Amino acid sequence: MSSRIIPVQPFDYVVFGATGDLTRRKLIPALFHRFYDGQFDERSRIIGVSRTALSDADFQKTAREAVVEFVEKEYQDKKVVDRFISCFSYIANDVTDKNGWAELEASLRSEPEVVRAFYLAVAPSLFGPICDYLDQKGYWRRDARVVLEKPLGHDLESSMEINDSISEVFAEDQVYRIDHYLGKETVQNLLALRFGNILFEPIWDAAHIDHVQITVAEEVGAGARGYYDESGALRDMVQNHLMQLLCLVAMEPPASDDANALRDEKLKVLRSLKPITGDAVAKMTVRGQYRGGAVDGNSVPGYQEELPDDKKGSKTETFVAIKAEVENWRWAGVPFYLRTGKRLSTRVSEIVIQFRQIPHSIFDHAEGAPRPNKLIIRLQPDEGVKMLMMIKDPGPGGMRLREVPLNLSFAETFHERTPEAYERLLLDVIRGNQTLFMRRDELEAAWRWIDPIREAWDDATDAPQSYTAGTWGPTGSVALIERDGRTWHEGVE
Repeated sequence: MSSRIIPVQPFDYVVFGATGDLTRRKLIPALFHRFYDGQFDERSRIIGVSRTALSDADFQKTAREAVVEFVEKEYQDKKVVDRFISCFSYIANDVTDKNGWAELEASLRSEPEVVRAFYLAVAPSLFGPICDYLDQKGYWRRDARVVLEKPLGHDLESSMEINDSISEVFAEDQVYRIDHYLGKETVQNLLALRFGNILFEPIWDAAHIDHVQITVAEEVGAGARGYYDESGALRDMVQNHLMQLLCLVAMEPPASDDANALRDEKLKVLRSLKPITGDAVAKMTVRGQYRGGAVDGNSVPGYQEELPDDKKGSKTETFVAIKAEVENWRWAGVPFYLRTGKRLSTRVSEIVIQFRQIPHSIFDHAEGAPRPNKLIIRLQPDEGVKMLMMIKDPGPGGMRLREVPLNLSFAETFHERTPEAYERLLLDVIRGNQTLFMRRDELEAAWRWIDPIREAWDDATDAPQSYTAGTWGPTGSVALIERDGRTWHEGVE
């Protein structure tokens, strides 16, 4: 069964920061695939805006190169690529110069059927000024949309300042705070799994689930990315990606699939998280920083070796593990173990639902003891859903119990390409569908929970625990879960 392609209205997508890496690696390839599948055509336009002096032809050349480099060869039909590239135009504009906006004004169409969207792939410090200029110059429309890339601040106070400046121009229903993890097919399938089947929801609670693990592991290092040393893994990954995944696992069934109904339930989870403050930070959290090691058989440097001289000695964490608790009736007593890090053993993002042991075993004399069921939701790579359960090993000679997987691999089941997250999210903006985007109160609730952890780490005199690149992180993360009598799932079932 092939996907049903639903075209969107014609649009003007204005991308601020159009010469940046995000545009080249993610936005252009994502838009190309949606064009290739017929979700929009040449009636729509992609307008790049940046300080760099380029012509339309220069920007179109850059877009073509991005397609060649980041789109699978089988989709690079020359006629389709040529048609797609014709949608691109470029405006050289320093967004901090109030006199530099005339060309953009002339480029935007005024027809009400043309959706107007502004994608801010720039530093957060520019979000407010850009929105202000859009308002002053009359580019604002009640049906216009503005898309915000992370980081949206470095703590609650700075996040509120950014959002305050945006809200002076755009209403909340016009603001799309993008978290690409929410656009992944498997993340959306978590909603279908829970609320589209009667099998799981009756046992999705503390009576049947022992604990939950959420892992986002990367093989790559921080490298020369200057911003990372200012953020670290807690701000870069936990505050947004992991907490959003936690919300989707833990939330109550929404009344409908309406965007605000879903986000209301996620907000309740965030507000139910047990605060981690004071002495609890040392007991419930672990931070680490990788040293030199080997990944895929290749020697890699440590984090300190990658830093410029003026950053040497940095205490920025490249690994975080947290034991979180949701204080409500559904989840009382069920820990949520979160971990993320760079230069780990393998690249994997997954959610593991560990069910409780059966209350009584009748197989006292069988070979192999019953093991608790485990549901593994793999976000990347090799997206899929796997259920580990007990069966009898075939053959005569008594009862032999064996754990086997019921395995749903997206690639093997659907026999078609799985769209990248940005493909869904970019056109959800045009559709006006905010379901997979963070609302302001969600973002601020996440910061309220994260800030005390960050502050305790900043006040601590000790450095992050060291771990060898190519391993699963510092020994402290193993102790965090094993002192509860549990073990990390290492993503290799």
